[in-house]
Amino acid sequence: MNNADAQHRLHADAQPERSILVVAHAHRAETVAAAERVVASLRAAGARPVLAPDDRDELVAAGASLSDVARLGIDVPVPHIELAIVLGGDGTILRAAELVRDGSAPVLGINMGHVGFLAETERDDMDEAVRRVIAREYEVEERMALQIRVKDTGDSVVYETWALNEATVEKASRERMLEVVVEIDGRPLSTFGCDGMVVSTPTGSTAYNFSAGGPVIWPTVEAIAVVPLSAHALFAKPLVVGPEHAVAIEVLERTNAAAILWCDGRRSHDLPPGARVVVRRSDRPVRLARLHPAQFTDRLVRKFRLPVEGWRGPAAITGVMPVSSADTRDTPVTGVEMAVDDGGEAS
Repeated sequence: MNNADAQHRLHADAQPERSILVVAHAHRAETVAAAERVVASLRAAGARPVLAPDDRDELVAAGASLSDVARLGIDVPVPHIELAIVLGGDGTILRAAELVRDGSAPVLGINMGHVGFLAETERDDMDEAVRRVIAREYEVEERMALQIRVKDTGDSVVYETWALNEATVEKASRERMLEVVVEIDGRPLSTFGCDGMVVSTPTGSTAYNFSAGGPVIWPTVEAIAVVPLSAHALFAKPLVVGPEHAVAIEVLERTNAAAILWCDGRRSHDLPPGARVVVRRSDRPVRLARLHPAQFTDRLVRKFRLPVEGWRGPAAITGVMPVSSADTRDTPVTGVEMAVDDGGEAS
């Protein structure tokens, strides 16, 4: 081996192997097949596919030939993950965001079921999505997350977590009502009885917050929504505060109901009377990979199948959508396509 060959080999050996996490449930045959296909594509491109240990066990049990795939946190540390490819809907994307929370990997969702707000592309475009991941042809969008701390009556932190969508304080028993006091920036706002309280990010404004009657907030707006659930009070209206504010929900000690904290519908913690839940903006956003960023308005129309007949805007006249910094797709979208191009069902 000559000097040039030796230097080339040394340089090649110094290049870190690209590790791509694949997140998928083995609940449906098409998802199992998709996971095998993505893993094969990544290997063919010279990248190392990685699976969460539970995912690998479930996929193998479902018949997938993936027993030799590296395991997250065992064979490959979380900080070494370059990107996470998610095969599923918004719930699976939330799980993926949880898996890579200790690193900096963005999450790319490939929708395998109902239409969701976080999924970036459909299953028919899966091969193209993998190709663009390998070529690093994607943008990264940062979404605000929440930091949640639970304090006891002595003001000691007894539990700490985070959320991308929302933190919800709910009654643990159906027949009882919670008595809570809402606090903004250390000042009490109101006390009332309710079924619970939802504290949401803009990303979560189309999830539980939406079902509870809260406002839809564009992802580019940095804000925190506070929405009571079935409150018995005149002032119990949805609130929107700036991201610099701290929101606290206290479960009054005189309440006769047990409460529970849910974060993104995935992590829970029991709240005794007197517990105090403090929610503020996290200093670590969630990173989403975008292949073709689209206007949030279009996502709302597709998700909720909103009627747009009779619209007289510029695209309805010219057949071409105006291009903005939030809509960089190469192919123009007409007003009719904006309403029906997805064809999926709301999740």
